[in-house]
Amino acid sequence: MADAVAELFAEGGFDAVSINSVAERLDVSRATLYRTVPSKEDLLGVLFERSTRELTEKAQGILGRAAEPREELYALVRLQVDAAVRMRRYLPVFFGGVGLPADVYGRWHDWSRLYETLWIAAVTRAMGAGVLEKGDPVIATRLLLGMCIWVSRWYRPNEPYTTEEIAEAAIKLLQSGPSANR
Repeated sequence: MADAVAELFAEGGFDAVSINSVAERLDVSRATLYRTVPSKEDLLGVLFERSTRELTEKAQGILGRAAEPREELYALVRLQVDAAVRMRRYLPVFFGGVGLPADVYGRWHDWSRLYETLWIAAVTRAMGAGVLEKGDPVIATRLLLGMCIWVSRWYRPNEPYTTEEIAEAAIKLLQSGPSANR
């Protein structure tokens, strides 16, 4: 179901998602879908739950296996840039809360604080290892996440930039800082 919602979003944006369009995409009756998901808002909730769960699991996997803080931070940047591009059509819905049930929007805020905490830990380790200039890890995290998330606003699939190239450009910005010259 989440795949169908994501595909519809990618094809036609917020207005393309409806109980009817998802039922059609899944080849089930509207009545069957209504029993599981009674509204468009609930469909968006399904997409939210899957998207945040997958992103959290991937981030935790990076934190659990990276050998050094540099690798960890760069892998998180790659993950976030990729997620920003994949979710670019519906990411603004999550951030703005438009069309989300209040409980789902509340979970979005809770999730974003948890996700930010994962990043803060990685940024703190990167600062301690000299990968990033020492400073306030919360501010640095928010700036890094903001840079990566903003890709969702300017990315255009018809341009020649791949997610890998975008992530590598972001990483080069991190590498070119004062601590890279030590």
